[in-house]
Amino acid sequence: MKSPYRPSAGRVKMADVSSKPSTLREARAQARVLMGAKTLRLIKEGRIPKGDVFSVAKIAGVMAAKKTPLLIPLCHPLELTSVLVDIELDEERPAVVIESTVRTRGRTGVEMEALTAVMASALTVYDMCKAFDKGMVVSEVVLLEKKGGRSGHYKREARPPAVARPLRNRLRAPA
Repeated sequence: MKSPYRPSAGRVKMADVSSKPSTLREARAQARVLMGAKTLRLIKEGRIPKGDVFSVAKIAGVMAAKKTPLLIPLCHPLELTSVLVDIELDEERPAVVIESTVRTRGRTGVEMEALTAVMASALTVYDMCKAFDKGMVVSEVVLLEKKGGRSGHYKREARPPAVARPLRNRLRAPA
């Protein structure tokens, strides 16, 4: 049986958004870095030799969101008006939970920028802690919410219990 997939002989195209109205756009995404309890404790105590894991991971997330079109080939370059990255510890699992919120006023959404931000932050956590725990797992990367644009408001409803729980009511990482 042949697959219904038909290669397009290498044809690709960026979506034409020139006729779309410029509106306020916002997206939130989340990722987790699962790790051993010892690694989480080292982060919490500020004993990772490379430095403050959360500060570096937050900067990496902001930088990555701004560079999304360089990483994802068909993404439009956007003038981002806000990129926030929040990081907390989840001692129950144990894991580092990363959430990003990205905003712009434009003709296309910022979902990819929000997802890129959490992925870069998660990879930075991994890089800074890999000397202690090579078995860490970057997982549960999800779009939590998007607002604006023709498709309207999307909010992730059906989630497995362990995926994308809100960051509130968790132990806050050191500021």
